[in-house]
Amino acid sequence: MKRALLVAFAGSVGFACLGTPTPLAPGLDGSVGVPHRGVLTRAVELGRSGPGYVRYRPQGAYYWGTPELVGVIEAAARRVVDECGNGSLLVVGDLSARRGGRIERHQSHRTGRDADLLFYVMSPGGAPLASPGFVSFGADGLAPVPGTRQFVRFDVERNWQLVKACLTSSRASVQRLYVSHELEALMIDYARARGEDAALVWHAEMVLTEPGDSAPHDDHFHLRVACTRQQAIGGCDGGGPYWDWLPPLPELDPTEAEVPGEELLSARRLTASRADAVLAGLSAMR
Repeated sequence: MKRALLVAFAGSVGFACLGTPTPLAPGLDGSVGVPHRGVLTRAVELGRSGPGYVRYRPQGAYYWGTPELVGVIEAAARRVVDECGNGSLLVVGDLSARRGGRIERHQSHRTGRDADLLFYVMSPGGAPLASPGFVSFGADGLAPVPGTRQFVRFDVERNWQLVKACLTSSRASVQRLYVSHELEALMIDYARARGEDAALVWHAEMVLTEPGDSAPHDDHFHLRVACTRQQAIGGCDGGGPYWDWLPPLPELDPTEAEVPGEELLSARRLTASRADAVLAGLSAMR
């Protein structure tokens, strides 16, 4: 059984399995590599607009992701409308390039599992407003709009409903939702005050986090979905903690396996080298 798992894993990084997702390395399938170093095949494009959402850059080239990521965004936007009524739309920033790899403005977003989601905003008086773009909110939930003398308010209700919709979605499992500490606190306090289930609030506290190696994310959410079991076999890896509540991934215990642990390590190195080969090939084609 364990040998079969290794064979499946090793085969997924070869050149004869899972169809032909890319002519450069036909065995690599789906989200391959880690978020800051990898490629993407079988990508799905997020439409320019849909129920409850609109793209920040309508003509942008970076609106490709795994079917799971795109499905979560579409379903969450609809859920916010269902829960809060028609108001402001969810504005969606960059996902990934069609074939993954590095894109401008981002260190990650390379394997189809990342998306930027702009915050829902209100007027200081509480009326839903169209997003003014990437504006930075303080601990008081207010943000100045550049080039004006106006302020907008962080729409705690809609932003919490967005977080809740992502965390409870059946489309994919959320690995991280990056956001500043101050805005996380506003949403968690709101959730507790309205009597949300304690397990859901704890779940949100685990997933919501301010990154330590980039901007504090006080102007948007950065959503990252976890690798699925099949994607993990095909070379998907990393991106944050693999939480206990996520579906178990295929594992091989080198101390019990019929196949030496070194062979598993070799298979993982092969995945990385094949991903690098794809990136090199794409660069040569540009």
